[in-house]
Amino acid sequence: MKEIEELILRFDLKPHPEGGFFKETYRSEGKIPEAELPKNYAGERNYSTGIYFLLTSDMFSAFHKINQDEIWHFYAGTPLRIHSISDEGKYKTYDMGTDFESNLVPQVVIPGGSWFAAETLYPNSYSFVGCTVAPGFDFDDFVLPTQRELLEKFPNHGPLIRRLTRI
Repeated sequence: MKEIEELILRFDLKPHPEGGFFKETYRSEGKIPEAELPKNYAGERNYSTGIYFLLTSDMFSAFHKINQDEIWHFYAGTPLRIHSISDEGKYKTYDMGTDFESNLVPQVVIPGGSWFAAETLYPNSYSFVGCTVAPGFDFDDFVLPTQRELLEKFPNHGPLIRRLTRI
């Protein structure tokens, strides 16, 4: 689709390891010292970071997790669904978009430590969003599990995990 190519070029988006395309747009200058962070962080972190994130209907954001809370902001395109599984196995979905009459929301908070994946809901389309992370994102906090690891942890979510993992 021409619109997708234009977004990738206009915002200088690059492939993301979880799927989709992204560009970091903000990284605070201020940092939180490691001693002030919970034990699951190694090293200091910026106060906050932000990215643009683009998904298309022929790709998905594979299940992953980070230590931080992540706030998603819907910008353009068709609705997006985020799938979330807590460490206790509780499953929840969030549908994002601008059709408020259909109960879509423009902003979603994914709690830190949750496993989550996302997909565009309609064929031949895209979803363009932003993500804000605090404390700031660092790939040291990013976990992209194998399908097998997630299936062992959450066997009752097998079909979903098989559909939204790559390795």
